Amino acid sequence: MLAVADIEEGVDLRKSGVRAPILVFGALSVSDLDGVFDHDLTPTISSPAAGHALQQAAETRGATLRYHLKIDTGMNRLGFRHDNLKRTLPALLSSKNLALDAVYTHFGTADEPGHELFESQRPRFEAASRTIDELGAGPRLRHAANSAALLRDSRTWYDFVRPGILLYGVVPPPLGSNIELKPVMSLTSRVVAVKGVRRGESVGYGARFTADRPVTLAVIPAGYADGLDRRLENHGFVLIRGERAKIVGAVSMDMLTADVTDIAGVGPGDEVVFLGSQGEKSIDAREMADWIGTIPYEILCRLGARVERKYE
Repeated sequence: MLAVADIEEGVDLRKSGVRAPILVFGALSVSDLDGVFDHDLTPTISSPAAGHALQQAAETRGATLRYHLKIDTGMNRLGFRHDNLKRTLPALLSSKNLALDAVYTHFGTADEPGHELFESQRPRFEAASRTIDELGAGPRLRHAANSAALLRDSRTWYDFVRPGILLYGVVPPPLGSNIELKPVMSLTSRVVAVKGVRRGESVGYGARFTADRPVTLAVIPAGYADGLDRRLENHGFVLIRGERAKIVGAVSMDMLTADVTDIAGVGPGDEVVFLGSQGEKSIDAREMADWIGTIPYEILCRLGARVERKYE
């Protein structure tokens, strides 16, 4: 089964020919629900309002809609509160046009070892599952484990697991893993120009890098419009000719520069690696995230729409 954030993503997959079951994680109470029915998507019901909207839509169409029920076990975003189900669920479970397929929750601190919330969410979820059975819904499939929980505690695996960042070959920090993983996404560009900068001259918007020696720069046609963070300025690196080159000066909308003074022979057309491997060296999303003080999830998700995708 695949999972998406919203109905529109699910519709895009269907239009691309994907026939696998697709679960929509996001909130639906304010959404256009046509896509759920027209494209055979499985919705999440995480609030009475969403249940009411889906029931009305299914009844109007004379359809029976299968759904997953989300339980809030302490993250306090979407979901029916785990300790209030006997009051909030009966109306939903009695719906004539909605059929419960699975029950799930989401861990808020699975990637924070020792956090007490993670230890409390699993028993809350299991207690909620028993309550749902008592309300007459019967045994249903359950899922809870994101990538971090999958690595940490096999008791959270239940019937499905939900690897996200692990599918990219990246272990959620600060966790480690003895599973052999290989990052599957690379981000590359090409050098478009090479130029010399004299000692004392500045580079880029804001003149925030000043050369303290004669410097050779590689000009690279990539910037924050492509999803590269401006905080990479004077902190991040790229790979060129198998060597690390520091990003210097401002990361602008469409362009940045890297110091290749100590890398011989750099010229237009040379491959530039932001994420991935080149020769014996590599840069991964965890390292880039460390440079700018964020998480690898953001690095992997923020790439701009104009970046060409190649699937192998």
